[in-house]
Amino acid sequence: MTLATVARSVAARAGNVWALPTLPLLGGGAATAVWGRRRAALQTVPAVNTLSSPSAALSETKRPAHDTADTFDALPPSVTLPLSTGPLSVGTAATGGTQQMNLFTAVNDALRIALETDESAVVFGEDVAFGGVFRCTQHLRDAFGPDRVFNTPLCEQGIAGFGIGLAASGVTAVAEIQFADYSLPAYDQLANEAAKFRYRSGGAYSAGLTVRMPCGAVGHGGLYHSQSPEALFCATPGLKVVMPRDPVRAKGLLLASIRDANPVIFMEPKALYRASVAPTPVEDYELPLGVAETVVPGRDVTLVGWGAQVHVLVAAAARAAAEDDISAEVLDLQTLCPWDVDAVVASVKRTGRLVVSHEAPLSGGLGGEVAATVAADAFLSLEAPVKRVCGWDTPFPLAHEKYYVPNVERCLEAIKDVVAF
Repeated sequence: MTLATVARSVAARAGNVWALPTLPLLGGGAATAVWGRRRAALQTVPAVNTLSSPSAALSETKRPAHDTADTFDALPPSVTLPLSTGPLSVGTAATGGTQQMNLFTAVNDALRIALETDESAVVFGEDVAFGGVFRCTQHLRDAFGPDRVFNTPLCEQGIAGFGIGLAASGVTAVAEIQFADYSLPAYDQLANEAAKFRYRSGGAYSAGLTVRMPCGAVGHGGLYHSQSPEALFCATPGLKVVMPRDPVRAKGLLLASIRDANPVIFMEPKALYRASVAPTPVEDYELPLGVAETVVPGRDVTLVGWGAQVHVLVAAAARAAAEDDISAEVLDLQTLCPWDVDAVVASVKRTGRLVVSHEAPLSGGLGGEVAATVAADAFLSLEAPVKRVCGWDTPFPLAHEKYYVPNVERCLEAIKDVVAF
């Protein structure tokens, strides 16, 4: 019995809510071998040359315009801030230039390029065929057909397992979990199968699986639509974890993730889908995984964050400079696993102080790992204890979300505390 037969049988028993496309690879044979070779070839060539591979001009069908907000698209007051994009060496006139995009259209554009440049790539998940809850996949089925962009049952464990099977067959699989909160039913598949696939083969097989998931606070998501479970995946050897802060990074990091030989958890801060807008290169480009970026240079204290929290830290740094003449350096990790230890340690050795901030709860959060590493590698440079400004150790609240999410005031207080220590 082939994977296609099994999957169709399951779908039929589930009430025929969807029909799996007839993918040639599912039946094995020559098509699988060809796509497998294609995937192997992708792992041996260098990253896309960002200055020599412009893409076609934007079109209405392939790059959707800004549309109206959906149920979960309202922006919480704590992240209504100027959004910095920092320097980037792509998007010049010679390479196609830039176009104004927000984060969800940048994700959409990256997926379009991935499907265009890799005939084995498929995109699937709950409701992705019509665009998804946040419209990140809209128009892709029209452009690439139902065999390459298709819906799945409402079963996260099944989505992950199906993606692992596709990747094992040589396919570039891009799965979407509708909300990061619901990735937990799929955790067994991701931690025990996807994360170990390449390792247990001794590197003989790549794991061409990327799992996208919206994450973080959104203003009114409550207990089941606002969580940031990145620490769970960062504690799983074999997985890479990425979280962008703006459209420029979202597009470049997503393309790099899709083309990586390892399974990647790509977490998208849902509050930024429409709020973060920036001129974004139109060409096919990648940003390196595992590399942090200095968003704001400074001399007195290092601020480390990722995703939407970077913008909170940028605002807190501006307040600190205006109110107390404190020069804060803001670092965006971008890749949370493996995170850029060298960049963080080098910054702390210059400033002597560190504040780490994230939306996830304090206990067990990635901020604790950053703090412990800095304490070990830059102990003699520290002028004050490391501060963590995080979500509280409670379930994510609805009515009290604005008190839960670490805002500018909490971050500013931590900055002043470590500088005055």
